[in-house]
Amino acid sequence: MYQVLVADSISADGLAPLLEAENIRVVRKDSDSSFSYDEIDALLVRSATLVNDELLATLPNLKVIARAGVGVDNIDVQAATKKGIVVINAPDGNTISTAEHTLAMISSLVRHIPQANMNVKSSHWDRKKFIGTELFGKTLGIVGFGRIGSEIAKRAKAFQMKVVVYDPFLTETRAEKLDVVSLSLQEVMKNADIITVHTPLTKETKGLLNQDNMPELKKGVFLVNCARGGIIDEDALLHFLNTGHVAGAALDVFEIEPPTKTELIMHENVIATPHLGASTKEAQYNVAYQVSKDVLAFLHGQSVTTSINLPTIPKDILNKIKPFFQLGKTVGSILSQSSKGPIEEITATYAGKITEWETSIITKSIIAGFLQNRVDQTVNEVNAATIAKERGIMYGEKHRNESFGYSNLIQVQAKGNQVDLLIRATYIEGFGARIVHMNGFDIDFAPSGHLLYVQHYDRPGVIGQLGNIFGKHETNIATMHVGRMLQGGKAIMMLSVDKPLDKLLLDEILLIPDIAFAITLDL
Repeated sequence: MYQVLVADSISADGLAPLLEAENIRVVRKDSDSSFSYDEIDALLVRSATLVNDELLATLPNLKVIARAGVGVDNIDVQAATKKGIVVINAPDGNTISTAEHTLAMISSLVRHIPQANMNVKSSHWDRKKFIGTELFGKTLGIVGFGRIGSEIAKRAKAFQMKVVVYDPFLTETRAEKLDVVSLSLQEVMKNADIITVHTPLTKETKGLLNQDNMPELKKGVFLVNCARGGIIDEDALLHFLNTGHVAGAALDVFEIEPPTKTELIMHENVIATPHLGASTKEAQYNVAYQVSKDVLAFLHGQSVTTSINLPTIPKDILNKIKPFFQLGKTVGSILSQSSKGPIEEITATYAGKITEWETSIITKSIIAGFLQNRVDQTVNEVNAATIAKERGIMYGEKHRNESFGYSNLIQVQAKGNQVDLLIRATYIEGFGARIVHMNGFDIDFAPSGHLLYVQHYDRPGVIGQLGNIFGKHETNIATMHVGRMLQGGKAIMMLSVDKPLDKLLLDEILLIPDIAFAITLDL
């Protein structure tokens, strides 16, 4: 008999798979007292319960934590992983709910519905004060075109809106299939009457709309954020609302929640809701039902598709290939961060002793590493293939004899319309993971920490100029590795540094004449 502790409020309907199972006992923290924390096998939470080291110490038999929702900010995933506890979530349960809330926010914003409602309730009848804007014929800009963004596009079409999309990873095939126009961020900002953001919050998307680029927005634009607080810089948004350049904003999420910037919230052209994107009866049921099924499957020894911290593969196989499994994720992440354009095909090629093992699992780890920062959901080796297919990315694997002198070698090639990247990597016992080739250059570096990837021309003084800039910004270079095709020709540098690089330092490096490009990699 397995015991499942439900720590937060979750309806019986959502818990049905567990409640109906013969060998599962469901206990509720708020109403059941006849259970022992020592005997709990699974823990179900929403956002109220903080799952940290202290709580985990009281649950010595815990095997799985399930979050009935998408975000796991209230769960110390690292602490759970160290204890061998699987953490799962429900990434798909609120897609429709969030898409519908976004459209509701857009409609309310352009027709001033919240303000008009308060006006009538205050015993006024100021019809002329609330002249709105029609959605018919307007251009909707969607920034981030994952699950939620694509659902919004479908609904916008019902309003007969034109939909333009900025997603650097959107393939032409997928854009055509969903009948949207793929543009650059600058083009979306210049042309869209309404812009809604639906990206994950990463170092690339934090402050994606900011003080520097908001002047490029079409004057009178409406901005909407029902995704993650911080994608739209709140100080910049307030400034452009005050100048009238931005006509209005609808916000469901904030950099700090509950929000502390009252001037923004109280602005007459801002409407706000308290993070309600997933707050529908249907969404709450869906996420609870999904994690209940996955907890039941896990406890019965079956695979689950929503584990966010531990691979769901047999332990004996995992122990054998674990270094290469982790290396695959790292290589995928490097390729993703190195390419700012859409990728349509990824091919993994294996050589050496590694070909004797089950390499398909490693291939899926590569895809997971590649996709993780490109989509608004958790990706692992279980769901990577499905998500890649949704994004229009084909993948495959090959085995070959040539291993370039290494006992094991992984080569990964990523291709797109204007992109062709290639990385070779190996794992050496005692030395760890190494990247030994990047895009035509032989090199040798450990793929970890904060890295700066530089392509330049092999001329005297380039490294010296770069070093001076690092010194000026008081940033220490831990290691430097170089590679070149021929003397005086194209070359690359890979530098590891002690802390994340700020934009000012990177901008200054790009001013060095002989440097073709420089990008940061965080691994």
